[in-house]
Amino acid sequence: MKKYLTLLYYCYDPIAEAAQFAANHLDFCKSLNLVGRIIVAEEGLNGTVSGTVEACNEYMTAIHSDGRFAKTEFKVDEVDQPTFIKMHCRYKSEIVHSGLRDTSIINPAEKTGKHLEPKDFLAMKDEEDVLILDVRSNYEHQLGRFKNALTLDIENFRDFPEQINQLAQYKDKKIVTYCTGGIKCEKASALLLHHGFENVYQLHGGIIKYGKEAGGQDFEGKCYVFDNRLSVDVNKVNPTVVSKCYNCGIVTPKMINCANPECNAHITQCDACGTELNGCCSTTCTTHPRLRPYNGTGYYVKVPQAVLSK
Repeated sequence: MKKYLTLLYYCYDPIAEAAQFAANHLDFCKSLNLVGRIIVAEEGLNGTVSGTVEACNEYMTAIHSDGRFAKTEFKVDEVDQPTFIKMHCRYKSEIVHSGLRDTSIINPAEKTGKHLEPKDFLAMKDEEDVLILDVRSNYEHQLGRFKNALTLDIENFRDFPEQINQLAQYKDKKIVTYCTGGIKCEKASALLLHHGFENVYQLHGGIIKYGKEAGGQDFEGKCYVFDNRLSVDVNKVNPTVVSKCYNCGIVTPKMINCANPECNAHITQCDACGTELNGCCSTTCTTHPRLRPYNGTGYYVKVPQAVLSK
């Protein structure tokens, strides 16, 4: 067993005085020497944290001991080293930004699509009356996606509500949504139900759980993750690579962030183009005065704008 773990989780359950909770929770995470990123809102928690096995186990115990979060499911990865540099715990209006804060429209704590366990998703996904719907952003599904899935041209999840009219043609089908860990599907499926879609499902635990429990069969490519790994392997049954270099077009599984901090585009890029462009998405970005040193990974710790401007 490796010395470190990375935990991915979310929980839709109301939090009173959420801003104060976020401040207190940050102190608690730091006391365990955890690193990661947690979003706190009145509607719940959304986090990825990383640290020693002992610290992560203590963290999971603490979350489960709080009655509000007792049912929280953790997706656990063993890692060689912590997958973040710093610890952030921030209060926001939503734990995943949809732009829809009216709980009469969507409230995942009360109504959402039927949860499909990975084995049931595997059995159902190829049926003729089923549409597999990817609710993630472009840069995520360009790196990897389920075979025959419908992908949407969206830059952020907050663009998803605008796609509802385009999905109307599929109202007679069983729609199964999926995302990385399940959190976006809670809101996406709830919104579909609100707009009159009747047979709405979601992959419980997302791509990550599917990979762990069903071998990741027919997930093509790699799965984008929101830490310094940038991507992880999912498919142990019939793996393939579907992503292509943003610059030259050759097949590559490598995802980077552009080294220009004001661009920071999420792109797939081969090692040769990464070296030639110093980790940038274009020659224009290579001339930026605050160009970040490219070390081959394409991952950069975010620097506050106040520091960047000095």
